[in-house]
Amino acid sequence: MSPLLVVGLVQRPHGLAGEVSVRVLTDFPERFAPGSTLTWRRGDEQRPLRLAGARPHGDRLLLSFDSVGDVDAARGLQGGELCVAEADAFPAPEGFFYSHEVRGWACEDAAGRRLGVATGLEQTPAGPLLSVEVRPGKEALVPFVHPIVSRVDREAGKIILDPPEGLMEL
Repeated sequence: MSPLLVVGLVQRPHGLAGEVSVRVLTDFPERFAPGSTLTWRRGDEQRPLRLAGARPHGDRLLLSFDSVGDVDAARGLQGGELCVAEADAFPAPEGFFYSHEVRGWACEDAAGRRLGVATGLEQTPAGPLLSVEVRPGKEALVPFVHPIVSRVDREAGKIILDPPEGLMEL
């Protein structure tokens, strides 16, 4: 079975008809198209939910599901994650990389010297940050922007970095 990727967090019920307010955690909101199936999970609990409707509400989405018809059922989803199988992730557009995709990729400088191993890629208000384990227990946060990221070789699973002096020691 393919690992699950979180695409949304169920915040709370909305109204009395079973809608829930969801914080979207994907760059592909089309993932929430009515008729699609998401996996809801919280702790050890997990179940599939078929999406009946989706509509914007401020910076969140209001979602309704076929099997959730009232506020009590919606309350039961509160605090859960909405997920898709990693195998069902949308193909990454040119120049876009998923956090789960870069995890484990080698990070090197232009001369081929090993700088560390990528442990994740996170979107922050300041822009994307690459987490690089430079040695066991020591992590460096590297802005995932050109010219610091010189090249990304998806086929080889390698990220070529040109970090400013001292960045990898912070």
